[in-house]
Parts: sequence; structure tokens; C-alpha cells
Amino acid sequence: MDGKRFMGKVAIVTGGGSGIGAATAYRLGREGATVITVGRTEDRLKAAAADAPPGATIVPRAADVSDEPAVTALIDDVAQEYGRLDVLVNNAGSATAGTVEHTETAEWRRTFAVDVDGVFFASRAALPHLRRVGGCIVNVGSVSGLGADWSLAAYNAAKGALVNLTNAMALDHGHEGVRVNAVHPSLTRTPVTSFIVENEDALAAFRERIPMRRPAEPAEVADAIAFLASSDARFVNGAHLPVDGGLSASNGQPRMF
Repeated sequence: MDGKRFMGKVAIVTGGGSGIGAATAYRLGREGATVITVGRTEDRLKAAAADAPPGATIVPRAADVSDEPAVTALIDDVAQEYGRLDVLVNNAGSATAGTVEHTETAEWRRTFAVDVDGVFFASRAALPHLRRVGGCIVNVGSVSGLGADWSLAAYNAAKGALVNLTNAMALDHGHEGVRVNAVHPSLTRTPVTSFIVENEDALAAFRERIPMRRPAEPAEVADAIAFLASSDARFVNGAHLPVDGGLSASNGQPRMF
């Protein structure tokens, strides 16, 4: 049975219309938080909020995290309306396939605009509010930021930048009482990854590499985010938690025996 670690607290979850973001909103909401979900598509946010667990308070707010004035205004408005901001989960993400040679400049910039700029804008706006209450930030990275993939140059670079941005914020703001940590999922069963999980050959290839032999469920990543956002992790700062079924435990060499 879930506790109520977030009772009376206010959280913002970006990319909250589906997948890991929606699951995180449900988990925090189930534990008592008022959760504001942020995304570009209002209808998707509303549909996700309608599926929230009984008793959870999920409030959809449409905004593009790469739009600096929009995301800054949203965060300031939330803090003013609810009187506080305790948790920011930077989950919104974008990816494009391609090597450096085959990635268009616009695709490169869009990936960084969401995956790095969006985290920067939201975190900068949230920090004064988080500082007042001893709040925290949880960034949703990827195993693709801890080690590279083939033909995902822009995504790998952006998620790698997120790793060290997390470290920098943890150093700069830990003494102010604001903890900053990150989770790094591997393949997770979401609408974005349906082209992999619904492809028998592709899924088999991932199962061969993941020791637990399956993708993560969004709720499993959300559970890790909730831990890092909670008082249970009150002395955890600058941590990078792989939620990858053991994938990063490998040195990359093939299984021989």
C-alpha cells in the first residue's frame, strides 16, 4: 500500500501526457501530491489526467518546455497559485535517429531544445520556489546518456549533456537545500517505443542485452523517480540511478557461456 510521502506538496511533471511522465504523475498523486502535468498537447494531457487513480489531483497545463517565456510563466504561476513548489520532474524529451553525418541541423537543434534547453529553462524558473521549501529536481535521462547507441548521435549527445547538467546543479544548489538527481531508463514500454516493443525481432534483440529480459514498465521508472523526490532520499544528491534491468552492469562484451 502506498504511503502519503507527498501529502500537501506540489509537483510539476513535464512530458506528463503519456508514458513515464503520466506514470510519475499518477504515483506522486497517489501519495498525496497536487501534480501539474505539462506538455504541448492539451488533449493528451487531459486524457492522461482522466485516467488518474481515484483521489489523485492531476492538473494539466499545456506548454512547450523549449519555449523559455512559456515555461517560466507556467512555473511561476503554479507556485503563486498553490503557494509552493516542492518537486520538478524534467521528463519531456525528444529524439531523432541518425549519425552526425545524417542528422539535419534542425533535428539536432530540436533535440537539444527539448532535452537540454527545456531542463535548463524549467529548472532555472523552479529553483527560487524549490529553495523556499527545500524541494528537489529529478531529471529523466537515459542509458543513452551514460553510453552511446548506434545512429542516435543527437539524442546521445543531449542526454549526455543532461548527465553533467544534473551534476552541476547538484553541486551548485545542494547547500541551498535543493537536491538534484536523475534516473536513466533503458527501453521502456511507452507509445514512443511501440515501434520497438511491437516488433518481434527488435524486442528480441533488446531482451538479449537486458539481463531481466524485458522492457521496463513506465510505473517502474516512476517508482524510482518517486523515491528520489521523497524524503526517503533526503541525503541523495547528484545521483544517477539506472532503471535498466541490469543493462549497464555489462561491460559490453557478448555472452560467451
